Amino acid sequence: MLITGSSKRIGAAIIRLLHANGMKIALHYHNSQAAAKDLQLELNKQRPESVMLLSGNICDSTQLDKMIKQVIGNYERLDVLINNASSFYPTPIEQVTEADWDELLGTNLKAPFFLCQAAVPYLKKNHGCIINLADIHALRPLKTHSVYSIAKAGLIMLTKTLANELGPQIRVNAIAPGAIMWPDNDMDHTTKQQIIANTALQCHGDAQDIAKTVLFLIRDAKYITGQIIIVDGGRTLHQ
Repeated sequence: MLITGSSKRIGAAIIRLLHANGMKIALHYHNSQAAAKDLQLELNKQRPESVMLLSGNICDSTQLDKMIKQVIGNYERLDVLINNASSFYPTPIEQVTEADWDELLGTNLKAPFFLCQAAVPYLKKNHGCIINLADIHALRPLKTHSVYSIAKAGLIMLTKTLANELGPQIRVNAIAPGAIMWPDNDMDHTTKQQIIANTALQCHGDAQDIAKTVLFLIRDAKYITGQIIIVDGGRTLHQ
């Protein structure tokens, strides 16, 4: 199993749960080398040689085929690809630069597409699956985050397109989290309370909610493909 951008936060929670369920993990990171090595050490102590590390900039499409071949060289197969890596920051329309566009579309849409392309031959051999980490803001745009919302909307269409094209050998689904973990950058208390107030379950979720959904899609959802699983506590019920 290969998961991108996975040394911290939701990615790390996914890895820990899948590892606890017996999977071998290829953990990709870009800048978070220390966190990635710590997580690898933690899990390899539990089960030796069960986690390998991959580093690189996934926006550089020339690196993606090499990354897949490293996984095959180490584990001799690939059953699951999880596109988790993401860039997220505000882009008020008056301030958007071409560099913003390239960064946000690159990590959230371009890289998943070309990584899927590189992985398809190996996933087909094992009737594997692809899981894309989308966002509820792909369905309901987030104010001042136009480029990010556009990119995640593209990821949802990528999910549906590939599910249609790659079946029956490969299942392709996406998860759209709501308020699971607050952003690393500061978010004021009032904004957090407004988000919770507009969520049917009146609380924010945690990374385990996403990790358990990933496990379900891998292990138990053999007749589900092309779907967007919204995990948001009912936030999208509010208009």
